[in-house]
Order: sequence, then C-alpha cells, then structure tokens
Amino acid sequence: MMSRIFRVGLLAAVALLAGCVAPPQKHLDYTAFRESKPASILVLPPLNTSVDVAASAAVLSQATRPLAESGYYVIPVGVMDETFKQNGLISPDDIHELPAVKLREIFGADAALYMTVKQYGSSYAVVSSSVTVSIDAELLDLRNGAKLWSGSKQVVHANNNSGGGLLGMLVQAMVDQIVNNLSDRSYSVAGMTNNLLLTAGQPDGLLYGPRSPRYEGQ
Repeated sequence: MMSRIFRVGLLAAVALLAGCVAPPQKHLDYTAFRESKPASILVLPPLNTSVDVAASAAVLSQATRPLAESGYYVIPVGVMDETFKQNGLISPDDIHELPAVKLREIFGADAALYMTVKQYGSSYAVVSSSVTVSIDAELLDLRNGAKLWSGSKQVVHANNNSGGGLLGMLVQAMVDQIVNNLSDRSYSVAGMTNNLLLTAGQPDGLLYGPRSPRYEGQ
C-alpha cells in the first residue's frame, strides 16, 4: 500500500514539474533575410490604431536613426513624404496598400519597413500614471514581396508614487498625468520603443546592414 502511494505521489510530482517547464522559445528564421541582403530601407508612414492622432508622426520621425546606425541606408523621411504627397497619397492605409514592386520602382529601395502603432499615450489609474507605446513591424523585400523579418515591442514608462500616503499618491498621479500630457513624454517613450525594436543585434531583432562593421559576422 505504501509503495503504491509512493508511486502515485512520484508520478504527481513529475507531472507537476513537467507543467512548470517553460515551452521552448521560438526563434525567427533569417534564411530569407540573409539571401535578400537588403542594403537600403524605405520606412513607410506607420498605421495608427491608438487613440492619439500624433502617434504615427512621432514614431516615424524616430525610426530612421536606429536603422541607419544598424548599417542601412534609409530613404529620408522628407523625400518619402513629399513623393507620396505629389502622387496624391497622404493616408498611411493607402500607402501600405501599394504593391512592393511599385515602391521599388519609385524609391529604388531594397526593402520597406511597415509599422503599426498599437498603443501610444498616457493613462491615469487612480494612484498611478503611465505612458505606453507599443509597435508592430514587418520588413518586406521590395524586389519580390517576401517577408524578411517581423517584430513587436512595448515600452511602459510608469511613475513611482509609492510615498506620501494615499492622498499624496492621488495628487502625485494627477500631477504626473498633467506633466505627461504637457511635456509629451509619449514622444520620448516612442523613441525608446523604436530603438529596442529596430536596433540590430538583439534577440529576434534585425540583422546588421552592409554599412555596419558587424555585417559579415552575423
């Protein structure tokens, strides 16, 4: 009887341990990326599903730097924007619908970065205030439309209101919310999010471009 109880207990313990083991982490397949070897990137105006109308422009304006520092030539945002306007294209939704081969024909870039801003802005929750920026991104080959890479990143900047009692926390949270709105901290957090998402060399991140000294070793 004791032996049977011991075996049942052992099996239960093994099952419990098995349930605690984390599933293997999925890693991106970089085969298409390495075969494509993009040297130049066109950053398209991001789609915006957040409630802040300024989100797309804020993210776009800070997306080119981490790409350039990662070894890519990036089509200047001003050139991209003016070219689309001259062709009657203003909405990011319409721009994202353009065929890859057409973008290649117009700008001559090897790849295009498609981004979607999922969250952007500050929120107030009784005793705390925070700024959240969440971005999804895909890199497509403009020569054949193949997806080379995809990623997402979310950054939450929360203010610490742990001191001063409940009244102090309430007051501080309201002050932080006002400061967040007036100083547009969302813009700074968008820059952090872009850097984490688009800087090469991170786990499941972009590969280095040909202008980077790390290009050959990846």
